[in-house]
Amino acid sequence: MIHPWMPTSPCGTGCLGGQDATVHRLLRILRVTAVVAVVFLSLVSLLFLPFVGGRGRNWLTRAIFRAVLLAMGVRLVVHGEIPGPGRGALVVNNHTSWLDIVAVNAVRPMRAVAKKDIASWPVLGWLVTAAGSVYVDRENIRTLPGTVARLADSLRGGSMVNVTPEGTTWCGLTHGRFRSALFQAAIDGGVPVLPIALRFRQNGGTTTAPAFIGDETIIDSVRRTAALKGLVLEVHVLAEIAPGRAADRRELATLAERAVDEVLAPASLPAENHWTSSVVEVAR
Repeated sequence: MIHPWMPTSPCGTGCLGGQDATVHRLLRILRVTAVVAVVFLSLVSLLFLPFVGGRGRNWLTRAIFRAVLLAMGVRLVVHGEIPGPGRGALVVNNHTSWLDIVAVNAVRPMRAVAKKDIASWPVLGWLVTAAGSVYVDRENIRTLPGTVARLADSLRGGSMVNVTPEGTTWCGLTHGRFRSALFQAAIDGGVPVLPIALRFRQNGGTTTAPAFIGDETIIDSVRRTAALKGLVLEVHVLAEIAPGRAADRRELATLAERAVDEVLAPASLPAENHWTSSVVEVAR
């Protein structure tokens, strides 16, 4: 059912450019083969998750997500640091690609709020479900209060939970408005909001090539992304927004959106050879 609350994006296949550098067909095949291998290994690893403890699960989950990036030829560069476990926080980021959730969990495994159809995706769906994700039915607005309540309980219990408040993917040159509904969970849970800005770069500039938009399937997107040469995914971990700083969920969403905007604005793009010492390269 389509309703006014359901987020939509104007981005389509016309936003994908078409002049992006690509690798040889053989390397594309090798990358896809490597992703299939990660699929198999991740299935095997799920059998061991109940027996390795919290620290072991975090290590194993992060290793699998990093393996996905390596298989796809994506170089992950992290600016800043996501706090360690033990304290709840609502982690919010702009949403461009299926690689977003891979990147966040490659840095710091955490629970997520995801649309329900992700549960059926190969690899990502299994891993996200195993991580204890909360699924939201975007087509049924009546389920939203229950989702917010479950999310607040998780945050209150000390979990970090990743949310994409735009509710859908955009091309990467721009992003959508941060919708306020799920920010209520941070207020109810009494936890901070941690904004993260994600940006895809190729040949020193921002690229839309990895965007998961339009009517393509996850398989189509994986094949197209595997063909890209020199893809870099930047993760900018921004300052926390402390509990009580915002008067309500709408102001809280606005503060988080503005923080992400400051990084993604064209004037703030860093030169390729002028990254600061806070940059940590975690995958090649």
